[in-house]
Amino acid sequence: MAEKIAEKIEPAVLKKPRIDDSVEERDFDEETQKALEEIDANQNEIDALNEQASEEILKVEQKYNKLRRPFYDKRNDIIKRIPKFWLTAFINHPQITAIIEEDEEDCLQYLNKLEVEEFEDIKSGYRIKLYFDKNPYFDNEVLTKEFHLGSSGDPASQSTPIQWKESMDLAAKFAQRAAAAQENAAKTGNRKRAHQQQGTFFTWFCDNGDPSDDEIAEVIKDDMWPNPLQYFLVPDIEVENGDDEDDDDMENEEEIDESVVVLEEEEEDLEEADEGEEEEEVGGDDDVEDAGAGSAAAE
Repeated sequence: MAEKIAEKIEPAVLKKPRIDDSVEERDFDEETQKALEEIDANQNEIDALNEQASEEILKVEQKYNKLRRPFYDKRNDIIKRIPKFWLTAFINHPQITAIIEEDEEDCLQYLNKLEVEEFEDIKSGYRIKLYFDKNPYFDNEVLTKEFHLGSSGDPASQSTPIQWKESMDLAAKFAQRAAAAQENAAKTGNRKRAHQQQGTFFTWFCDNGDPSDDEIAEVIKDDMWPNPLQYFLVPDIEVENGDDEDDDDMENEEEIDESVVVLEEEEEDLEEADEGEEEEEVGGDDDVEDAGAGSAAAE
């Protein structure tokens, strides 16, 4: 968080407004010109404070990075007791799961620890370290991807070369599938299908072409690493919510059924009442007719 605040402050330091010759040549009255110069001097003081704030924020962040480290280590020790913790968290993360292939899921079940280490000078970079149990895919125990400032001052990155076992290079297999898909798309004219997925987890790890636009690395550093538990527990939360909704639906259906029964009973009572009234009316007419017939006989 402090690093992001510092990034917002730094542009203000780099882009200091100045009263240049073009402004001085404008036709301002003497009072306005004096006010502009005072504003410019005032802005210089603000910029100096912003620069100082940025330095102080980075010092605080460095301090708390050291204080957090024992807690992160303790968390990793606890996580090792949970099978497939990191694989589950990755699969439940909306951005990371989008780049994980089926065969990579099997490989990532051997991932037993993840660490993000920021450099002492936070602005200069960080590294992501992936620790694996012995597995049938590669011989490395640790895979590291590091982001730093290159000699030119631009962002750069480098990755541990993966020592794939024979016929187990998942990055190469994806490249072959992608090439075959593009070739097939060229034949059928379906270009969209060929570009549905640009890479996978291990192609991301091996790719150091444009570190300034590495969204997956940023997601791991700023979202997954600070609180992986929230992603490990996603399915349980969804299931619990789903059960509650199902229970509510069942209750609503029962209420509807009961009201339907009541309405049906009321309708039956009304029908019986109407039938009774009709019978009474018919009986009354018969009595009238019998009375009339009796009178006629008497005459």
